Amino acid sequence: MSSAKQPHIDPKEINLEGSTVDRFKSRSDAFWSGMRDAAGAPAMVLFAGMVGFGAMGRTNGVDGWFTVLSSFLMFALPGQVVLMEMVITGSSVIAIALAVTLTSTRFVTMTVTLFPQLHEKDRNRHLYATVHLLAMTAWAVSMKEFSSIEVKHRLSYFVGLGLLCWLISVPGTILGYILAGFVPAAVTLGLVFINPLFFLLTFTEVKPWINRIAICLGCLLGPFFTMLDRDSSLLTTGVIAGVIAYFIDRKWIRKKAGIIG
Repeated sequence: MSSAKQPHIDPKEINLEGSTVDRFKSRSDAFWSGMRDAAGAPAMVLFAGMVGFGAMGRTNGVDGWFTVLSSFLMFALPGQVVLMEMVITGSSVIAIALAVTLTSTRFVTMTVTLFPQLHEKDRNRHLYATVHLLAMTAWAVSMKEFSSIEVKHRLSYFVGLGLLCWLISVPGTILGYILAGFVPAAVTLGLVFINPLFFLLTFTEVKPWINRIAICLGCLLGPFFTMLDRDSSLLTTGVIAGVIAYFIDRKWIRKKAGIIG
């Protein structure tokens, strides 16, 4: 993919303070640093969410192999929950595929904002193998940390971060499936929402103001659209809040800062 076709990222939005050259000595160092960063809050939060998902599967009578395999192959908790709900209600394969695809459209924006920040040599066909590691947690942490990581080490850091998160998703699902029935249903369902909450709190630390504006608008508009139509409220809130935040950023914030004309 030529550089002309890459999504535009304004250099003024990227924090270059501090020494980004000396943070990692090699790609291996960056990889293991990503592993260490994932081993803290990101992995624990994702593990808790997968425990809740595993318990949800057993509580609703879904086979254990199907529940665990969805974590291994999909690695997308919102999509897995939608898949589970539609399987339980006996929806058709086409309807399930369409619904899961719609819940996964967020990966498009996550991909076009994260991967263009990688080194040009890393943006090749081999990058497709790492896309499976892209999840809300890994994306939010990477967006926060990339500004302090030298460009040539960013992919290694992301792979280390995302790989550990993916690997712990399967044992988390298995544990949840085993523990179902021993833990109150309200607790296991609550665990599923820990991961989106962690993503939300992490994303507020990303520097560009457009992110915070979109989050605030989502919190304000969410209840309103839920009252209008509960089934489509999440999608509607995200689209409208994001579009409004985009125009606020383009029309006022960037013009005021002299970034665009």
